[in-house]
Amino acid sequence: MNQDIRLAVIVNPELPAGHLANTIAAISIGIGSAVPALGNQRLTDARQNTIDISSNQPIPILQADSQAIGALLLKALPKQEGRFVVPFPTFARSLHSYADYEAQFPQRDLSEESIDGVGLAGPSKWIKSLTGSLKLLR
Repeated sequence: MNQDIRLAVIVNPELPAGHLANTIAAISIGIGSAVPALGNQRLTDARQNTIDISSNQPIPILQADSQAIGALLLKALPKQEGRFVVPFPTFARSLHSYADYEAQFPQRDLSEESIDGVGLAGPSKWIKSLTGSLKLLR
């Protein structure tokens, strides 16, 4: 894996706590599946207890309103080699099965959707150019 990889998850701080946690979790699963080298490892302790690691990179959770997240998403697209973009559009929350999301997605235009969060993984310079002015979620 390229050692220059950086991660960031950007979410709308106005979301209720449960939705905020769910958005971060769903985005993190997406990043992890897109870049398995970020966490596909095991460690064993002195008592031979083996665990799956959570992440081998820090993941800052940043904040922005939905409009700023949407604009950031559009800057991050179109997707390029070595750059990973995992959005969480608001409409996804109203669907209760992935099959419904998959069926509806092709009829949607992300530039017109409200976006609750987005995860990014890629070269440090690219991530910093997109997120450099954002504050940590507190």
